[in-house]
Amino acid sequence: MSLLEEMPRVDQPPAVALPELLEPVATYDDEVPELRMFVDGEWRGAVSGERFDVRSPIDGSLIARAQLGGTEDVEAAISAARRARGAIRAMSAAERLATCERAAGIMRDHLDAFVQTIVVDLGKTMASAESEVTTTIQRLELVREEVRRIFGEYLPGDWVAGTEGKRGVVIREPVGTVAAIGPFNYPLFTPAAKIIPALAAGNAVVAKAPSDDPVALLMFARVLEQAGFPPGALNVVTGPGSKIGDLLASHPDISMVSFTGSATAGRKLAEAAGPKPLHLELGGNAAGLVLADADLEQAVEKTVAASFKNAGQRCSALSRILVVDAVYDRYVEAAVEEARSWTLGDPRADGVDVGPLVHEDAAETVQGLVQDARDRGARLLLGGDREGCYHQPTVLADVSFAAELSCEETFGPVLTIVHVDDEQQAIEQANASRYGLDSAVFTRDLETAWRVASALEVGMVAVNDAPSHGVGHFPFGGRKPDSGVGREGLGYSIDECTALKTVVLPG
Repeated sequence: MSLLEEMPRVDQPPAVALPELLEPVATYDDEVPELRMFVDGEWRGAVSGERFDVRSPIDGSLIARAQLGGTEDVEAAISAARRARGAIRAMSAAERLATCERAAGIMRDHLDAFVQTIVVDLGKTMASAESEVTTTIQRLELVREEVRRIFGEYLPGDWVAGTEGKRGVVIREPVGTVAAIGPFNYPLFTPAAKIIPALAAGNAVVAKAPSDDPVALLMFARVLEQAGFPPGALNVVTGPGSKIGDLLASHPDISMVSFTGSATAGRKLAEAAGPKPLHLELGGNAAGLVLADADLEQAVEKTVAASFKNAGQRCSALSRILVVDAVYDRYVEAAVEEARSWTLGDPRADGVDVGPLVHEDAAETVQGLVQDARDRGARLLLGGDREGCYHQPTVLADVSFAAELSCEETFGPVLTIVHVDDEQQAIEQANASRYGLDSAVFTRDLETAWRVASALEVGMVAVNDAPSHGVGHFPFGGRKPDSGVGREGLGYSIDECTALKTVVLPG
């Protein structure tokens, strides 16, 4: 029996169903929705008339067709945003906050539609999809916390020779037009977490929807339209990232670029953008350090979940578990048992914990990483097979420092267990990565936790827990170039899309 035949499944093809409010997002051709782009307050097709297929990784079904946007479409979106800067900035801050609150209410009324869309478009489990939608709603509601950061500063001139009798006021202003480019793994929340603070600060936005799963972001644009943001304040285009991303980054009317994605794509965008503000959240190779005094039951539960959640397709996933010699064998035994409880299958089916990867190439890449580790001496203790877009939850022990799994993002459901002698070697191996986004340490001793956290070269360290960014209450971002620059999070995101201006007044 094949892997697909053994999995829990639902006997009906996945489909996108838009409620009446969201219907302008698409027209219908043979019952398959044809998605439109949102430019200058209008839902329109690509100038070329070309489209591309959007297929569900659940079974490969065609669930939508999206517009294959090109240069003319992107230029139109940027021009619309440029014209809308005055309108969005003319809205009072209180009005922009009220608009975000209305948007949150509209999303709550259509929560199920958003959840079902993410499930069929990406293959997330129902629980993971619902978490993404509710977190997006929370971000809309919590934007009031962000605006507290848009304050100025008064500087009396009498303290410095040459400025006596003058007064300086340092204020924050919107940068202008923000380009927001999000990844496939959080097709709603990640771009929304860029769009919401940008609009709240008074910027116009041009967003590019992820090509693998564009539906949820287009639905979100419709929600913001209905909530009352002016035409052109938000524009959403669809099409190839290689063309659209470079054009957005390099265009003189784009004031700032906010991008989440691979280190390779981030470097290319940075080169195209030149000297303009950038927020880049790039790759991760997060290490979980399990020390001799760790609560092993807790460490096993958290590290397995951190490796398998969202089928491992998370920049904050634990890509490698560095376990000290003193507890190595016990950790491995317990981790295998915990991993057996994670069920692979159709994410619409009851009891499924791990759905498919975004497409078959992704599953093939993960299987290649697993095979590379095995070729370098790793022991396969669970899983290891894949079929179509589905890759089994997999446990590997004795993974070499030289294996690609130890060095790169896995982006698949693989628990990579690496043996280290002691705390010092664990720190050294964690810091040997070219990435520096997240990490975790498991220990019962607070002094040890602080010592290790201080030594790790990353943007966020979780103590006795898995890394998780959530709504962004705690700021996060990379420390090393391949993990990006800037910080995401409530209050911090809005800093990224504002500019300082100093006004000097006579006495």
